[in-house]
Amino acid sequence: MSARTRPAPCRAARAAAVVVLAISLPAATTAGESGSSGPFPAFANEVEAALVRAIFGLRESGLRHAMGEIDHALARTPNFRLGHLIKGDLLMARAGNPVAFGPAASASAGVAPLQDEARARLRRYLDAPPRDHLPLPVMQMAPSQAHVLLVDTARSRLFVFANHGGEPRYVTDFYISLGKNGVEKRREGDQKTPLGVYTIVSAKEKLPDFYGPGAFPISYPNEWDRLQRRNGYGIWLHGTPSETYSRPPRATDGCVALTNDDLRRLARYVDVGRTPVVISEGVEWAPPERWEGDRREFMAAFERWRADWESLDTARYLAHYSPRFRSDGRDFAAWSAQKRKVNAGKAWVKVGISDLSLFAHPDNDGMLVATFTQDYRSSNLSNRTVKRQYWSRDQGRWRVVFETVIS
Repeated sequence: MSARTRPAPCRAARAAAVVVLAISLPAATTAGESGSSGPFPAFANEVEAALVRAIFGLRESGLRHAMGEIDHALARTPNFRLGHLIKGDLLMARAGNPVAFGPAASASAGVAPLQDEARARLRRYLDAPPRDHLPLPVMQMAPSQAHVLLVDTARSRLFVFANHGGEPRYVTDFYISLGKNGVEKRREGDQKTPLGVYTIVSAKEKLPDFYGPGAFPISYPNEWDRLQRRNGYGIWLHGTPSETYSRPPRATDGCVALTNDDLRRLARYVDVGRTPVVISEGVEWAPPERWEGDRREFMAAFERWRADWESLDTARYLAHYSPRFRSDGRDFAAWSAQKRKVNAGKAWVKVGISDLSLFAHPDNDGMLVATFTQDYRSSNLSNRTVKRQYWSRDQGRWRVVFETVIS
């Protein structure tokens, strides 16, 4: 090879090192597979696809290819700040003087949030869960829930799953921005995103430009948040101002923000009043056999609770409740006394369960949230309610720590 042909690949390699290594990403060969060509999972949208192809195509295809991909992304979304930053760096890398991802870039407060966005977007494709794995936080979807939204705050992603006979089936996912001060919201104004199991309660349109094309408020604070004395309000899934395509991973006052295009895509999976939103700090993915094993173990405990209630053996029934149990202002002692009094007046009890959903609660290690329709019939009373229970491992077995009627 002549000396004249060497500089271009060298510059491409240097640019690749600048963009990839400076943001501390693992090698592309570690990525999982998800039905797409090449080493990456299926792309969430074409803008993100162009960004990934540009950065990781540098080694194989050079600067011209990378610039073409970035130009393609910017043609679709001219307000994509990260795209402009990477394009500028590619131009400067030709002269060996990168700006945004070079050694001195960390000193720039304005660049750091965009570096974080680059990391979050690229890690989605470099560190994807195995194709056949299932999310442990989603253990059972009720028949009335067509989709569930799972927010992984550690990845800055929102995953959408469809209901396949109660089992979550992956549909798509989106990059998101969260609270400026991270997660675990506890009080109004702390600029944190809550962790928990929520429901989309309404859909809002005709909002100020700051929220993009609309918003989906969620049910924060829920009954568990109130029990933990958490406050605040107005946690929404919403879009972005028209002058920007996306926001850095930590940029909101506690809401979950998507690009406006992605919010419009998300809307097709939302059923107000029914769609659950599970927000977790890091989602664990498991092989189907482990997922099913964990689910089966809990469902056996849940069925024993139901059967022991029907047995009218109050001691066996109460053994399913934790000593730290709370319900509507009553502790375990008050709850036990009331149940013994009620059961003493029953000749028989039948308890039917339907429309059961089961999600892991990220606020407490090992906690599961069961929501279901309860059809209760007895010798002197019949009613139908929607109930929610919080179960946790207590002394080696599943026990209820909180219970409430929600409808």
